[in-house]
Amino acid sequence: MSAVDRRKQVLDAASKSFALFGYKATTMEQVAKIANVGKGTIYTFFTNKDELFDEILHSAIMEMKRMAEREIREDREFFDNLYRVLDVLLEFRSEHELFIKLSQEVRDIGTPKAHEGLTKVENGIVGYLKGIVERAMASGEIKPLDAQVVSFVMLKLYIALTTDLNQLHAPLSKEQIKEYMMVFLADGLKTSK
Repeated sequence: MSAVDRRKQVLDAASKSFALFGYKATTMEQVAKIANVGKGTIYTFFTNKDELFDEILHSAIMEMKRMAEREIREDREFFDNLYRVLDVLLEFRSEHELFIKLSQEVRDIGTPKAHEGLTKVENGIVGYLKGIVERAMASGEIKPLDAQVVSFVMLKLYIALTTDLNQLHAPLSKEQIKEYMMVFLADGLKTSK
């Protein structure tokens, strides 16, 4: 087996281990066992568990970016593209076993590295949104404001409407979420008196 194949085998095994056991409980021994390789093989490619974890997160963020890029179409308005991108990114995040396990680990144990991993993913999403926002500002579709702040608020609003609100209120439909996003972001709350 080539070195590239072994590296992929190790990454696949590590992804599985982190998704099953979380960051804290995953060991290099477990990864080696799942990959069916010696522990030394892992260290051929990665110096430690942190580096392996970071590589897996980077791959997941790149996959999210590819998925988001498939949703953007030049013939659609900014807010339509935004809604579609946020939907696909958060659906990926909510269905990806690694992110589910990391979220549980942060909630139940408070593992700093798991929290850091989720923060990296969120920062990756905000960074991607920032590019979309900057293009919309440059084309005059939205007001010229701090693109980083706008992107952060858009993501947090979407998370609030799709996830956080469910603890206090019956879940909103996708159409209701889109309507609220449009009201808060595009139209604003002020009436035209």
